[in-house]
Amino acid sequence: MSVFKQWSTGIDNRDADALIACLHDEYIFVRHQTGTQMNKAEMSEMLRGFMASENVVVHTQRCLYENDSVLVEHSTMDFADGSSEAIIGFHELRDGQIVRTETGATPIAK
Repeated sequence: MSVFKQWSTGIDNRDADALIACLHDEYIFVRHQTGTQMNKAEMSEMLRGFMASENVVVHTQRCLYENDSVLVEHSTMDFADGSSEAIIGFHELRDGQIVRTETGATPIAK
């Protein structure tokens, strides 16, 4: 199964554990707002919070490109604070898992 399929199924099922299973032990997330980084443990905590909140919703998630090295995806997302963003994610893959993510986001009106 592709990494995108695993990731999007986890999103659809609101299954934080399935999402965390997609992350490599050396995972790094680069925040688009600040350029700061989060490791796998920090990202896991954020994913658990997102999936537990009914106000966090991912819409129109689609794979733009995937091979053994990279995954590029696009989605729109509603956040708990009421904001919405269009998000493009670039994921570096290693050993069939996501090892690094960088995103770009544009605020959008609901």
